[in-house]
Amino acid sequence: MTTKLHWQIEGQGSDLVLIHGWGMNGAVWQQILPLLTPYFRVHCVDLPGYGHSGGIDGASIEEMAHLLLEYSPSAATWVGWSLGGLVATQAALLAPERVSRLVTVASSPKFAADKATSWRGIQPQVLTDFQQQLSDDFRLTVERFMALQAMGSPTARQDIKLLKQAVLSRPQPNQAALSAGLTQLAEVDLRDQLVRIQQPWLRMYGRLDGLVPVKVAQELDELAPRSQRQVFASASHAPFISHPAEFTQALRLFLEQHDD
Repeated sequence: MTTKLHWQIEGQGSDLVLIHGWGMNGAVWQQILPLLTPYFRVHCVDLPGYGHSGGIDGASIEEMAHLLLEYSPSAATWVGWSLGGLVATQAALLAPERVSRLVTVASSPKFAADKATSWRGIQPQVLTDFQQQLSDDFRLTVERFMALQAMGSPTARQDIKLLKQAVLSRPQPNQAALSAGLTQLAEVDLRDQLVRIQQPWLRMYGRLDGLVPVKVAQELDELAPRSQRQVFASASHAPFISHPAEFTQALRLFLEQHDD
C-alpha cells in the first residue's frame, strides 16, 4: 500500500500538472508527453485510488485537490481532463496562488444533466447504471466507459486502444475510488463558484463529445466570461488522444499568451 501520490515528472521549463479522468491513470498522457516535455516540466499524477496511487483514499473532489496541492509545484499550470477537470477547478478555487493557469479538457462544472436548470450532461440514470455495473464487473464497466468516451470520434477504435493501453500499463484502480468517482460525477456542481476563478482559464472541448455536450461550452461562456473556449471540430471526449498535435498546439498557444 502506498502512502504517497505517484508522480511521473519529465521535461524542463515551466511546471505543467496533468490530471487524468475517471477509470484512467497518469499514463493516459504518454502519447503527448514528447510534444510537451521540450517546453514544460510535466507532472503526471495518478489520482488517489488509481494506478500507482491505488492505496490512497481520496473520496471527494476537494480531498483530491488538497492532496494534489500538497505534493505539486508551488505554482503551475493545471490541466485536468474530464473528472480531472473538476479536481483542477477545485484546486484553482482553493489555492489560486498555486494554480497560475487553469486548463480543463472535456470537462464540466456539473457532469450530470439537470432538467430543472436545463443543464446538458450525462443522464443521471447512465451514472446509476454504471454504479450498479461496477459492483458486478468493474473491469467491463471501465471498458464500457472508454467506449463511451471515444464514441463519435472518427478514430474511435484507435482511441479506445490507446486508452486501454494506458490503463493496463499500471495497476488497476481500486473499486472504492471508482465508485466514489461516479458519485462525484453525479453530484458535484461547481457552477456557482466559477465567478471566483480569476486566473487565465482555457476550456477545451470535442464537438462530438457525448459525455460533455458542446452546448456546455456555450453555457460556460456566460458563467465564466473571463475564460477562453477551444472546440476541436472532429474530436470526442479525448481530444489529446485523437488529435495530439492540434491539442498541444492550442495548449502551447494559450500558455504563451498568458506567460508570466
